[in-house]
Amino acid sequence: MISATYYLILCHFLMISTQALSQKSGNGTDRFPEVNDLVQGEAGQRTTTVFPGEHWALASPESQGLHSGRLTEAIRYLEENSGSDGVKELLIVRNGYLVWEGEAVDKVHGVWSVTKSFTSTALGLLIADGKASLATLAHEIAPDMGEHYPQVTLAHFATMTSGYRAEGDEPRGLYTHGPSTTPFIPGPPLFTPPGSKYAYWDSAMNQFAYILTQMAAEPLDALLKRRLLDPIGMNPDQWHWGDFGETGGYRINGGAGNGGKHVFISAREIARFGLLFLNHGAWEGKQLLPREWVRQACSVQVPSTLPLGHTGSVLTGSGAYGLNWWVNGIRPTGERKWPDAPTGTFAAWGHNNNYVFVIPEWNMVVVRLGLDQSDRVITDAISNQFIAKIGEALSDVRKNKTELQQ
Repeated sequence: MISATYYLILCHFLMISTQALSQKSGNGTDRFPEVNDLVQGEAGQRTTTVFPGEHWALASPESQGLHSGRLTEAIRYLEENSGSDGVKELLIVRNGYLVWEGEAVDKVHGVWSVTKSFTSTALGLLIADGKASLATLAHEIAPDMGEHYPQVTLAHFATMTSGYRAEGDEPRGLYTHGPSTTPFIPGPPLFTPPGSKYAYWDSAMNQFAYILTQMAAEPLDALLKRRLLDPIGMNPDQWHWGDFGETGGYRINGGAGNGGKHVFISAREIARFGLLFLNHGAWEGKQLLPREWVRQACSVQVPSTLPLGHTGSVLTGSGAYGLNWWVNGIRPTGERKWPDAPTGTFAAWGHNNNYVFVIPEWNMVVVRLGLDQSDRVITDAISNQFIAKIGEALSDVRKNKTELQQ
């Protein structure tokens, strides 16, 4: 059964909602509106984003422009199309208010490839510090990449187009011996030149984390904690990041999220990470992460025409991948990744049905975590229908308001 707590807060508030994003077709980019752009909300009201302090501000769905009945239908749909974890770790935030939470949103566990979005965020910070750029050549930091990967840049790593293959590597999903235990030892490339194909490859992300750590001169979890996660109020007891131990003088966090080297976190805490990106890297008036970085990371960076670089690479980001974020771009089929979701939707995704959806047009963050992929996979089609049903909850409020005015 669905379990949630609805709260109605009694206070006056301004209302700001994010303006609909316009995305160019094919491999174009999204336009992110200003955080404080005043526009009409979905329910015809003014809306504003609030930021959580130690705790999230709680509100009823109706107070944030959502029809409770329709929202319940959406949540029931997801529950019926999930594995055993259902909606226990589901959390919905609109305008910065927590409007729905499952019974286990404080459960801490690994989130697998959601970790990749944390990894690329470290690059955003290093670019802000002038220590890196997307065009930085990887072999300048990791000289042993020079033989096989002289042209690979940090952008290639962040878009899964580097062609990097480590010694002992096997294709994701086709492991015989498990992931490479030597991800930092370069092997012959999957393809050349870099940027010519797409290959979702975990060892490439772990090597990416190694390179970023060398540039930061500190572990990535320490960098993100100090610069982002502490400032946005993330509870340090509710998250940690697995690592490979010390290599090259520093502890190396897992960049991919495989082999148990991932971010461990609860739905309640990771929603703050989603809210930071919803607000273009700003938090309570402070720009913690460059706005331009967020725009680039969360818009299409992999052309829809780019072919797969390896038959064992079972995930394709062609037309739907940013800088380690999945985006609602147009895939080779000519259809968007989530065709019934707003075009500006983007997400961090991981094995075991772990998702952080950010929907700028609705000023909304939707988190669903779990450990139940062996029961049932929440596919793009299921996610699309779930988001569409949330949209119906918004539409119903707008319709009801119109009927009352007539």
